[in-house]
Amino acid sequence: MELTKGRPADTAGREEKEIAAYDFLDGLGVSYVRVDHEAAMSMEACAEIDKSLGTTICKNLFLCNRQKTKYYLLMMPGNKPFRTSVASSQVGSSRLSFAPPEVMERCIHTLPGSASVLGLMHDTENEVQLVIDREVLQGECVGCHPLVNTTSLRIRTEDFKNIILPALHHTPIVIDLPRETAQA
Repeated sequence: MELTKGRPADTAGREEKEIAAYDFLDGLGVSYVRVDHEAAMSMEACAEIDKSLGTTICKNLFLCNRQKTKYYLLMMPGNKPFRTSVASSQVGSSRLSFAPPEVMERCIHTLPGSASVLGLMHDTENEVQLVIDREVLQGECVGCHPLVNTTSLRIRTEDFKNIILPALHHTPIVIDLPRETAQA
């Protein structure tokens, strides 16, 4: 896998939503490193990509409350387990579960396996609450997909916090998810 700075020189064959992600980042003046790869449908598949990028790609989960009236995009380290009860209590919501793919596509213009914080540029009605595990914000870089799971990006955390988040107009709830479950 070859690291490349910025957007692809040739966008032929790339999806419109991927190009929109590059347009968004370039419009903000944010620099990023990109790597193209086979479709990554799981965090296990991202392990080799992580090594190439030199950062961990975030696990992005599109969730909803029990009533399916509130939606959340949770960014967390890819190697951290997701505990529904812990996340639910920290965001103050009834038991969180995965939201329907059609809602995900409507709100953030992508499907499961390609979820990305960059999709929030399409959520102009602020239907989705961004939730970030604190550990994501403590690293040097953030890894994410540009709305497709065949490319991954490395973005400086400072640019993510100070430029991208304000431009997305989604103030995150920062939570602390445990690495291990407590023993009873």
